[in-house]
Amino acid sequence: MGTLPLWVGFLVGVAAVIAIDLRVSSGQDVTPRKAAGWTGIWVTLSLCFAGFLYFLGGAKAAVPFLTAYVIEYALSVDNLFVFILVFGFFKIPNRSQHRLLYWGILGAFIMRGVLIGLGTTLVAKAAWLLYVFGAFLLYTAGKLLFGGNEEEEVDPEKSPVLKWGRRLLPVADKDDGLAFTTRVNGKFMFTPLFLVLLVVESTDLLFALDSIPAVLGISQDPFIVFSSNACAILGLRSLFFLVSALMDKFRYLKIGLGVILAFVGLKLIAETYFSEYAHAHEGVVILVSLGFIALTLTASVVASMLIKPKVQPGDAQPTPVTKVGA
Repeated sequence: MGTLPLWVGFLVGVAAVIAIDLRVSSGQDVTPRKAAGWTGIWVTLSLCFAGFLYFLGGAKAAVPFLTAYVIEYALSVDNLFVFILVFGFFKIPNRSQHRLLYWGILGAFIMRGVLIGLGTTLVAKAAWLLYVFGAFLLYTAGKLLFGGNEEEEVDPEKSPVLKWGRRLLPVADKDDGLAFTTRVNGKFMFTPLFLVLLVVESTDLLFALDSIPAVLGISQDPFIVFSSNACAILGLRSLFFLVSALMDKFRYLKIGLGVILAFVGLKLIAETYFSEYAHAHEGVVILVSLGFIALTLTASVVASMLIKPKVQPGDAQPTPVTKVGA
C-alpha cells in the first residue's frame, strides 16, 4: 500500500519527531518520570498513525500495522536488557546513554530499512523462504523458552566489533564529554564512547535478525513492515530508561515472547502452506493474531507483577526483630 507520497510523508514525519526529541532532551538526564512521559507520547503517535492507515486502507492496513508494532515493541523490551548490561559494563553515565541510543536509533533505521527491503524482495521472488523464516522463529522461541538467561551469556568484552575497533581504529585513552571523536596532541582519534556505539549498533543488527522475520510473519507489505519497525524504534530510547528502572518486574516477559514467536512461526508456516485459505480469511487471521499477541503480553506482565519469585537457598533472609525484654 506504500505509495511514493506516503513513503515521503512518513520519512519526513519521522525526521521531524527525531529532531524535536533531540532538541528537547539533549544534554538532560532522563528520569523514569520523563521516560514514562516520552514513552506515552511515542505510543500515542504510533496509535494515531494506525488511525491514519485505517482512514486510508481500513482494517486491512491498520490491524497488520498494529500487530507488527506490538510484536516489535515487545521484542524491544527483551532486547533492552542487553543494552542495560552493555552500558553497565562500560559504566556509561545517563547523558551518554541518551546520546548513544539516539545515534543508535538512526543507525537502526538504515540497517533495518536495508534488511526489510531485502527480505520483502526475496519473499516476493521465493515464497518458500517463509518456511525458513517460520522455522527460524520456532528456533528463536525455543531459545527464549528453554535456553536459560540470555542476558547472563552476553559478555560485551568479547564482542568481535569491539575487538575490531580497538585493533584497527585510533582510540583515545578517555572520553571527551559526549563526543565520538577528539584530538590528542593534534591527532584525530575516536573516543571509547564511539566503540560502545559500535557495540550497540551491532547488537541491534542481531536483534533485527529475530524481529524482522517475526514482522514478515504478519505482513509482507514493505511499508507496513518498515513503518511498524520505525515506530517501535522511535520509542526505544525512552523505553530503555523506563525498563532500566523497572527491569526486575518483567520476569515472565521472556516466556510471553517465546510463546508469541512460536505462534507467529507456526502461523507463518501454516499460512504459506494453506495460502489460498489464509488469503480468503485474511481479516479474521489478522484479528486473531492481534488478540492472541495482546492477551499473551498482558498475561506475562500481570504474572510478573503478581507472582513473587521463590526464595532460593543461600539468598539473604531478613533479620528477625527481637523484642526488648524477651
